[in-house]
Amino acid sequence: MAGRSRLPAADLARIAAFAALTAVLGLPGSFHLFGNAVPVTLQSMGPLLAGAILGAKRGALSQLLLLALVAVGLPLLAGGRGGLGVFAGPSAGYLAGFVASAFVVGLIVERSGRRPGMHWVLVACLLGAATTLAIGIPVQSAVTGVPLTETFQLSLAFVPGDAAKAVFAALVASGAQRAYPDAAPAARRERVEGRTGGDDTGSGRA
Repeated sequence: MAGRSRLPAADLARIAAFAALTAVLGLPGSFHLFGNAVPVTLQSMGPLLAGAILGAKRGALSQLLLLALVAVGLPLLAGGRGGLGVFAGPSAGYLAGFVASAFVVGLIVERSGRRPGMHWVLVACLLGAATTLAIGIPVQSAVTGVPLTETFQLSLAFVPGDAAKAVFAALVASGAQRAYPDAAPAARRERVEGRTGGDDTGSGRA
């Protein structure tokens, strides 16, 4: 049916909420480590939470929405940055990594069963954080002209903080899923409902 491809209003609200959450995580600001052109911020935790709670598709859409708002000039990135210029700077790959990270986290959580254990959510968040680095580092090297090996070495400073953010995001997401079972990612719910034949129109979960 044509209507199945459209996102319900509740899903759109959740997507907007997690775009806003990622923006809010930038409010504490940013700082640079060891002369790295890319700052350390809390915002990379937003995609992890979005993917783990919303699922792959909706988590990625929440980050795309954030980047679209940044592109039109809203200062939603840490340090009040916004506008098209940020997509030509050294952080461009990390911003693209937000979308990929949310998708990877959501995909792993969706495939891990109806009620994934904390270990699965943590693995998903760690791989999501690694995804951001895997995209961000080569793009940073290309934009800055710094050799890839040197950029990689500089970016190793991100790893402890990213690991800590992954652990925190996994704890929050696991707690949210236990407290609110309807917050399970939509794709997993749809598979379960498809097997049981249930409609469950009342939950409106994504």
